[in-house]
Amino acid sequence: MPVTVETPIEKWNGKVREVTLGATQAEGGTRTSTVTVGGSATLPFLHFEGSVPHRPVIAIQIQDVDPQDWSPALRAAWGDTTKDVVAWAKKAAELGPDLIALNLRSAHPDAGNRGADEVAQTVKSVLGAVGLPLIVYGPGVAEKDNDVLVRVAEVTAGERLAIGLCEQGNYRTIVAACLANGHIAIARAPIDVNIQKQINILINDMGLPLDRILMDPTTGALGYGLEYSYSVLERLRLSSLQGDGMTQMPTICTVGEEAWRAKESKVSEGVPEAWGNYAERGVIWETITATTQLQAGADIVVLRHPKAVGLIRKTIDLMMAQ
Repeated sequence: MPVTVETPIEKWNGKVREVTLGATQAEGGTRTSTVTVGGSATLPFLHFEGSVPHRPVIAIQIQDVDPQDWSPALRAAWGDTTKDVVAWAKKAAELGPDLIALNLRSAHPDAGNRGADEVAQTVKSVLGAVGLPLIVYGPGVAEKDNDVLVRVAEVTAGERLAIGLCEQGNYRTIVAACLANGHIAIARAPIDVNIQKQINILINDMGLPLDRILMDPTTGALGYGLEYSYSVLERLRLSSLQGDGMTQMPTICTVGEEAWRAKESKVSEGVPEAWGNYAERGVIWETITATTQLQAGADIVVLRHPKAVGLIRKTIDLMMAQ
């Protein structure tokens, strides 16, 4: 006799909040499209168990100065466009991502130390060149981040950028700029659920609505903490589904940045033959890291290599079709 096996279904009390990036002209911005993430009422891709109203999305990371420290294989994939941020943004947009992530590296004291007004105009130029919503990262130095990101927030008021990074030791100035100019804050914690929840609370206590916060629990690449960051992402998603309002923000993962830091994605000489082709290895490293993070609950994956963008888009298409 045939045996019927009933699929076990979990019942959840909560869901992930929806966050919309970008604003069209009718909404006070200049974007030709907006992107909404979050809203899931179940674990990633379990369509039989609950609603998954929005698919995970892809951002392509570019920066405002030629990335001399990037892998030669990665730089070769972009060609000379890396020397002109506007040209780079346009080429990235042609690949069909949902978002552009712009790193203001040139404001770093060791990479040009450009001032706030100069890099703010760079952001305006990128906004003028592409119609996609924008994520903007500061140079990663607290004093410069505060200076630069405040000015960026002011000159792009109403565009609903996602701006970061807001960390426990440096969040007040950036959050205030987001609050005053209608932007979204990216809250980063060092692969720790409790710290992530705490920074979310601190940002919200300043008055920024919870639907204007993205969580960045820090990405660990394949072989460099991936299983640890997977666990934290999964625990955050479980907490949100169980009704914890301070963990219900969508998550953003800087996959490309972390994957291309790994020795295995960068080194071409003096490594075992079994490691395989150097250029292909880096793409594989980024793709495996991204697919793993998506399975753990990432709502936005920030990628670097054009091939990885295509592979991850196919992965998301397949998982959303189940």
